[in-house]
Amino acid sequence: MGELIARSVTLGYGDRVVARDLDVEVPAGRITSIVGPNGCGKSTLLRGFSRLLAPSTGQILLDGDDVATLSARELARRLGLLPQSPITPEAMTVAELVGLGRHPHRAMLGGWSRSDQDAVDEALEMTRTTDLAGRRVDQLSGGQRQRVWIATVLAQRTATLLLDEPISFLDIARAVEVLDLVVDLNRQRGTTVVMVLHDLNLAARYSDRLIAMRDGAIVAAGAPSDVVTEAMVHDVFGVPSRVVPDPVSGTPLVVPIGRHHRRH
Repeated sequence: MGELIARSVTLGYGDRVVARDLDVEVPAGRITSIVGPNGCGKSTLLRGFSRLLAPSTGQILLDGDDVATLSARELARRLGLLPQSPITPEAMTVAELVGLGRHPHRAMLGGWSRSDQDAVDEALEMTRTTDLAGRRVDQLSGGQRQRVWIATVLAQRTATLLLDEPISFLDIARAVEVLDLVVDLNRQRGTTVVMVLHDLNLAARYSDRLIAMRDGAIVAAGAPSDVVTEAMVHDVFGVPSRVVPDPVSGTPLVVPIGRHHRRH
């Protein structure tokens, strides 16, 4: 489970249209990354998938159900979202914040269950934040805070996970650690993952499928080997490059060419 489909979807803010007439298919049980330059509509599309932003035209389906018809609790049981800049609550500990991820699964008057605690403990362990459980979230570093927010989403235990720039604020070691975790979730649980990533090479390495956007439109979609070409990089990002095989993964590796490194 976890298939997402956008049909003729137009998204924007007030009178400003950001993305128009999008037709997108996200296959269940796969990792899909949305790539493109700043302001092209990547995060807007993710907000549409999560119902944070209602389309002005078109329809978004989750496993065949129009997300507009689902209750907030039902949607939260099926789909988890890590927004780009979540607001950190003051004076809340890490354990308390991650525990909020269990809210959709608890009865209105139900108490804290063993399964709730197991989900929180597992999320903390998977993100290597167990030792931070008793600390206040607003006193953590940016990288620590990002991992705690990821743990909060993991505690929901949803079949579909939307991650908006999940490796922001992270150094390369922690970024790779988070993306390895995404792959673990996908392979062990079959979790459908949709990510917005700025690093095109990491997106190609860690994704089954890429969606490349420019100016609110889909330019290319498919396997990384089909999407990441020198022509696409120039068309979408406006930069000349060479695309070579990644020596580690064999996936496409983009080597950008700046003004000072062009061969005559």
